[in-house]
Amino acid sequence: MNILVTGVTGYVGAAIVPVLVAEGHEVRGFARDPRRATVDARVIEGDVLTGAELDGALEGIDVAYYLIHSMEPLATGQFPTAERTAAERFAQAAAHAGVRRIVYLGGLVPRAGRYSAHLQSRLDVERILLDAVPGSVSLRASIVIGAKSRSFRFLVRLVERLPVLAVPAWHGNRTQPVDERDIVALLVRSATSKMVKGLSLDVGGPDVVTYGELIDRIRDQMLVRRLTVSFKRLTVTPIASRVAALVAGEEHELIGPLMHSLGTDLLAGDTDAMRLLGVKPHSLDAAIEHALRLWEQDEPLAAR
Repeated sequence: MNILVTGVTGYVGAAIVPVLVAEGHEVRGFARDPRRATVDARVIEGDVLTGAELDGALEGIDVAYYLIHSMEPLATGQFPTAERTAAERFAQAAAHAGVRRIVYLGGLVPRAGRYSAHLQSRLDVERILLDAVPGSVSLRASIVIGAKSRSFRFLVRLVERLPVLAVPAWHGNRTQPVDERDIVALLVRSATSKMVKGLSLDVGGPDVVTYGELIDRIRDQMLVRRLTVSFKRLTVTPIASRVAALVAGEEHELIGPLMHSLGTDLLAGDTDAMRLLGVKPHSLDAAIEHALRLWEQDEPLAAR
């Protein structure tokens, strides 16, 4: 099968390419800067936002992975608009090229229907892609626990660098973190499985925890002692998110929207994705241990 992976220089894109290649697929990547790619595959230089080289990249493709998020700094600061524009251009080009399936990785959405701009944008992109190519698949995932996951790295950096963890009001909201190994398996199997055709599927790990408990689990596995102080009346403000981004060494354009998404429970509505695609999920503790072990193979954690 001929497969295109967009966002191939990113964390998830780089992780799925070697698995797809090992399974015998012909894989090509698509990126604005192919020099940043670390995968053993041909990478085409282009841009979904402008449409540059998109038609050529999609020529002859059976399945296309859409793993692009536009939360990097933009001149306008309006990442939702950029995401919709990019998704529309990609969807139109994929449909025109005869792509049979787009596989998209988005995020869980609140059951109450109150979406942050970050989560609403993910949902808009999903609708655009699935409407254009009806056989497509969308996986809505919780926080991915992996050594190169920016959400996970953000939490680890806070634990590592703050002697006292001041946890805002959202510490009591719940989520279902998922192991990166499970996400990779689900994405790879989504390319060929007839069971998930045209579906939007929630993806969550087996452990339901509050964000405060997630931070505690990370702290315990890092073998560090950190005093945690909860502020029930402290919500996420632009100042708080900027301070957190500075401490973690991340861009506020990424951390700000992510922190605003923590304002409600983000739970998987069902376990159909794991069941339909035959993936047995790892526990949260196993996921954290695996991620920290891989992290320390390349970079020691100062707090340990």
